[in-house]
Amino acid sequence: MQRKAFVPGIAALLAALLAGCTGGSDDGGSTDGANPDGGGTATQAVEPGRYRTLPEACGSVAQDTLDALLPGILQLTDEEQRERAYEGEAMPTFDNDRKVGCRWKVSSATATNYLFVDMERVVSYDTTVSDAVQAQQLFAVKQTAADLPQPTTPVSDAPDDPSGAPSGSSSDDPSGEPSGGAPSGRASSGSPSRGSAGGNPSKAASDAPGTSASPPSSPSSSASASGSPDASLAGLQPRVLEDLGDEAFLDDELGSGGSTAEHRRVTVAFRTSNVIVTIEYEEQPATVGMAPDSEEMQDRARELASQLADSLAG
Repeated sequence: MQRKAFVPGIAALLAALLAGCTGGSDDGGSTDGANPDGGGTATQAVEPGRYRTLPEACGSVAQDTLDALLPGILQLTDEEQRERAYEGEAMPTFDNDRKVGCRWKVSSATATNYLFVDMERVVSYDTTVSDAVQAQQLFAVKQTAADLPQPTTPVSDAPDDPSGAPSGSSSDDPSGEPSGGAPSGRASSGSPSRGSAGGNPSKAASDAPGTSASPPSSPSSSASASGSPDASLAGLQPRVLEDLGDEAFLDDELGSGGSTAEHRRVTVAFRTSNVIVTIEYEEQPATVGMAPDSEEMQDRARELASQLADSLAG
């Protein structure tokens, strides 16, 4: 009788254990070993960048744009030489879908102009960081390296100050420095400034009757490597651009050649999604004491940047 009573007890115990193991899935709970969120330990990969390829750099600039940026092209009488000038020189690259560049150099009777276009498609190898975010981080480093001055509000766009203090006064800056002044490491004076009409001061002086142009200042006082005084007037200072790509900036550098003419370099860089485009436009006048016009060069470089941004967006 005892053996008969023992066997049903064991059977009942096994049945209860089996019901406990399988009952979790019946009441909506998770099964043994399952992750509550259903995702396990894997992390969902971010989407790839918008751009998978890059355009051909030397073919990305239209001929009429090159005519404006490099006036010496139209002065070339040899058709073969002019054709080579339009073609430019492609920069060496290991992957045309990741980084491309092209360089042009054309001399004229009045100046030598240089143009460089660089395009980089950023790819993130971190599955938690998208290509666009990686490009944004790289662009931030590039902009920081440009050492742009603190932005100033144009007088025409400045809101009324109820305190009556003039726009750009030091009373608005808790650091005690004038808001429109040049930051540490950037020159605020010393190189030729623009005339009242926006023309070249050296040329204006040489054209005035009975006057002679002042000799160019020494390299140490001419201009810093980042910016120049004439570029600080009329909103021409190095600055962030609001109407180009996802983010952009412009830099303007006036360098002294010592016994040669001063050369100017205007850089426009912008990012659109995971592609970073950099344009460097330089001019070296043929006449000593002449400084390239900042506004004209900036307008040309920005126009090219807008064209490249539109072509990428299309």
